[in-house]
Amino acid sequence: MNGNKKMELLGSAPVPKALLSLGIPTMVGMLINALYNLADTYFVGGLGTDQMGAVTVAFPLGQIVVGLGLLFGNGAAAYLSRLLGRGDRDTANKVASTAIYSSVTIGAIAILCSVIFLQPILKRIGAIDSVMPYALVYTRIYIVFSIFNVFNVTMNNIVSSEGSAKTAMCALMAGAILNVVLDPIFIYALDFGVAGAAIATAISQIVSTLVYLSYILRRKSVFTFSIKECCFSKDIMSEILKIGIPTLLFQVLTSLSIGMINNAAKEYGGSALAAMGPVTKIMSMGTLIVFGFLKGFQPIAGFSYGARKFDRLREAIKISVLWSTGFCLLFGLIAAIFSTPIVSMFTKNDIEMVRIGAIALRANGISFILFGFYTVYSFLFLVMGKAAEGCILGACRQGICFVPVILILPSIWGLSGVLYAQPIADVLSAIITALMAIRLHKELRIAEARISASTQGQ
Repeated sequence: MNGNKKMELLGSAPVPKALLSLGIPTMVGMLINALYNLADTYFVGGLGTDQMGAVTVAFPLGQIVVGLGLLFGNGAAAYLSRLLGRGDRDTANKVASTAIYSSVTIGAIAILCSVIFLQPILKRIGAIDSVMPYALVYTRIYIVFSIFNVFNVTMNNIVSSEGSAKTAMCALMAGAILNVVLDPIFIYALDFGVAGAAIATAISQIVSTLVYLSYILRRKSVFTFSIKECCFSKDIMSEILKIGIPTLLFQVLTSLSIGMINNAAKEYGGSALAAMGPVTKIMSMGTLIVFGFLKGFQPIAGFSYGARKFDRLREAIKISVLWSTGFCLLFGLIAAIFSTPIVSMFTKNDIEMVRIGAIALRANGISFILFGFYTVYSFLFLVMGKAAEGCILGACRQGICFVPVILILPSIWGLSGVLYAQPIADVLSAIITALMAIRLHKELRIAEARISASTQGQ
């Protein structure tokens, strides 16, 4: 897709067509990416409960590192879509270059610190004594090679912002499919155990990186990615960070919430801790699919807002809420109805793990119905440059609402308090989202009326 066609898709193509063209490829890529996250959990589950626990506790640390890619990638993407709406290509090139080189540099520093303090970090996020040896082996490899994932996440956001969703899909698919193929080879055929799962993931991430590098070197992008164009001016960095920091906060809170659930669950034994692994990964699969679809919504909303096309913006919001909620309803009901057989796939004979995991998956599946509505507006505030509102909303589901619930409820309700903490936080977050959405639409109507009056007065 050349530059003119990309701009036409963002600015003038029918909204349903644009959402599908931009959202479906990324959604498919995210789905396959989520499946390869599940692949580690599935194949490692055959090794035993402690090995499953190792993958479970490593997940939130990996998410924090990936959050650095989101800090610069999502922060830049929101700004880039508005710049393209205004036709400012020069600034857009500077923003894209600054984002990619900054994310890799900061990511490398974070990974180094994680490796140095790995054992105390793992203990803090839920690794019990029987799990720790496996967690150390798996996480060392997983974290070191996540530098490629930082690059991939940053590029995924930048590429999506210019309307090249198919490239993002290809990069995600290449790594995901390879990971599913390599997992059983490295874990069982070569007898590497949990280390094999980490090695398979590392190789897969490198392959995704090669896809993005090919896209850059073949000059398929609207943007240029030159180190000479890196610009750390106040204007550019403030635009990237005011959206990137809330996104990073969201990712850190996601990891914090998983770590807090693991910590709370470990008090009830290894089976309870291990049960949180498949539940977290399965629900992450649903959230990643929604995120993938809304990657199509994000550049359309940003472009429309930047070009002051309010009718198009409202239509994009309405369709995105309806479609994402429809998916969340279907996904959530499947997770709730088939919770026991789904969790049973991740263990050979741990009946207690299945029982606990099924309860948690059922509760999370029901509350997931609210996730599409919440996420549309979480994305919308950020892409419009409303950092304060976006920060508050992004922090709701797994921070402002979740943390008090997970700290208080288990002491009152025991293990059930752990299992129902996220669903309760989901309901509270949806209520807050509704209140903020009403206010936002009032502001959009006022802004549209002002522009209309100004046009008529000329």
